[in-house]
Amino acid sequence: QVQLVESGGGLVQPGGSLRLSCAASGRFFKINAMNWFRQAPGKQRELVATISSGGSTNYAGSVKGRFTISRDNAKNTVYLQMNSLKPGDTAVYYCNALVVLVVTQHDYWGQGTQVTVSS
Repeated sequence: QVQLVESGGGLVQPGGSLRLSCAASGRFFKINAMNWFRQAPGKQRELVATISSGGSTNYAGSVKGRFTISRDNAKNTVYLQMNSLKPGDTAVYYCNALVVLVVTQHDYWGQGTQVTVSS
């Protein structure tokens, strides 16, 4: 079984910064893409940022230039550095990883961490 454990959420003022972390544990062959999603109250879950096993990244237009996704493959950990935060970034942030256990790829999710941007 694979577990994803997130940390780093909290309350921050507009313009502030937060860094989210998500560590994968368990028995698996490798981790392919790692992603961050978010879900605001009353809205659908949306993809925020993605990073491949080789380090290629993509971002939602709403966060491009403000958020940076990175990963440490040795630690099986993905990070999301969030700068210039806005009230519209308030949401529960979820880590997602595409993990190959032996041969087949499986989809795993973290439990979510709350990010609140408010003065």
